[in-house]
Amino acid sequence: MTDDSEWIPISQAAELSGYNAEYLRRLMRNEKVKFRKFSFIYQVNRESLLNYLKKAEKTTDKRYSPKRKM
Repeated sequence: MTDDSEWIPISQAAELSGYNAEYLRRLMRNEKVKFRKFSFIYQVNRESLLNYLKKAEKTTDKRYSPKRKM
């Protein structure tokens, strides 16, 4: 069983990452970050988002890097 504190709503994930909520939904559709759905509410796994951010910062293509410094 997972700890509920590991899952955050998309709005909070957007604040944490600096990404737009629509971009986060694209990451979820492409399975770049872990997510779960309850009825019509989506939640992002915080750890998988932070791992994605670390990987995105290392890429040379800055279009995918976060818009703010971590």
